[in-house]
Amino acid sequence: MSALTADRNTMSRSGEMLKLDVAAGKVIYMGALVAVDASGNATPGATATTIRGVGRAESYADNSGGAAGDKVVSISKGVFAYGNSASSDEITRADIGKDCYIVDDQTVAKTDGTGTRSIAGKVFDVNSNGVWVKF
Repeated sequence: MSALTADRNTMSRSGEMLKLDVAAGKVIYMGALVAVDASGNATPGATATTIRGVGRAESYADNSGGAAGDKVVSISKGVFAYGNSASSDEITRADIGKDCYIVDDQTVAKTDGTGTRSIAGKVFDVNSNGVWVKF
């Protein structure tokens, strides 16, 4: 493409919501931490190195018996509270602004578990509700 020589009607989106095909054989529960796999399909958060956190599931999607894309899930971007890991992987207020890592579809940790976990998002806050993760 070359540079504009006239006004352009550039489409926009809020960036707060997206819909993704659900990976084959996966069940995503409403409220779950959702990740995207190497094929661009939605998968529940889990300890793995081949996924990345993308947001919170806004609906339940059962694709346990289907192929990738047979079901679609709505995902919100934003800041959401998830469970905190324990002991040396517990996230504290000192970790605000740092990456946190996916343990499962409702828990995040301070470290990558010696190279076994993918990034969920950024620690936004930590309080009695859990770890607030920014996606």
